[in-house]
Amino acid sequence: MDTRSLTQFLALADTLHFGRASEACHVSPSTLSRTIRQLEESLGVTLFERDNRHVALTRQGETFQHFARETLERWEELRLSLMSEARRLTGEISVYCSVTASYSFLYELLSEFRSRHPGIELKLHTGDPAEAMNRVLGGDEDMAITPRPRQTPEALAFKSLTRAPLVFIAPRETPDWIPPTPESPRAEQWREVPMILSEAGLSRSYADTWFRALGVAPRIYAQVAGHEAIVSMVGLGFGIGVVPKIVLDNSPLRERVRILPVKPELPHYDVGLCVLERRLRSPLIRALWDEVVER
Repeated sequence: MDTRSLTQFLALADTLHFGRASEACHVSPSTLSRTIRQLEESLGVTLFERDNRHVALTRQGETFQHFARETLERWEELRLSLMSEARRLTGEISVYCSVTASYSFLYELLSEFRSRHPGIELKLHTGDPAEAMNRVLGGDEDMAITPRPRQTPEALAFKSLTRAPLVFIAPRETPDWIPPTPESPRAEQWREVPMILSEAGLSRSYADTWFRALGVAPRIYAQVAGHEAIVSMVGLGFGIGVVPKIVLDNSPLRERVRILPVKPELPHYDVGLCVLERRLRSPLIRALWDEVVER
């Protein structure tokens, strides 16, 4: 199937510039102009209003733009689907996640996928979830399990796996710096509390917002890469921490800490799988992406 005319039309519709569109399609401006004329003759309508200085889509051109984009997307989906059925997929996919995510989600996510696609090798890298999205955007990883940011970059596709609350945790003992009434916090109670927070990421952003609303700057005892270490330090009595409850539930040290009933509660954590939109054209990446059921 020859889709070049649709591709060239969309390039011009997106740029509204014959020079840039022809360069993007690796054709001459005269070839692009001929393609557009042939489309207009086939359709019997004018797709672009154009003169020596300006190019603009007509109303019919806007309608055809939606059709062309959807047609190319459907064609690519069909092509990859047929390729997948015709041959065994082989290759490598790299996945980045936190230690907690590796045993909270990966088994369920990958067990059936591995049986369906034994030729695909999975490379797992673990680390600070605050780095996950940047590693995907930078091309260091194919996919990552990560908290959904407040604003997802346009280049990324995201599928939600679960929602988990963020909680304040404190040592089992009751040092004198623990606020006596966390359910009705006051600035003077929290001003001298040693806090153990993530270096960066969504949990740190939400914690900073909470303290700003209280009108006090947190007294930082330690800034940690990764939530698992926060549970350890709180369990040792170094301070109060903020972690996703899913991390606490899976921690071997959960009996050494307790959740503080702090009000107002912190927002929930939306944890999911992310990938660059353009990487979904890969049959391997698409196969794993389609395996994930959004929740």
